[in-house]
Amino acid sequence: MSYLERIKSLRIERKKKQREVAAQIFVSQRTYSDYESGRIRLPVESLVRLARYYDVSMDYISGAVSDTGSFPAEEPDDT
Repeated sequence: MSYLERIKSLRIERKKKQREVAAQIFVSQRTYSDYESGRIRLPVESLVRLARYYDVSMDYISGAVSDTGSFPAEEPDDT
């Protein structure tokens, strides 16, 4: 499954509108629509925000793995 199919599938599974997801990743609804259709490539910053929003791994969104995993929690700074 391609990342285009994954981001659309995640949105539909969670019963979200494009405008809702777009607001969460700080882009316009039009831009998000362009991500889903493949008219614009999904930038890394948006990929990270989507993974965090859906609590899935970036590998899952990219299609590298079939298990959703979860977005990694930030590790404490030991300095």
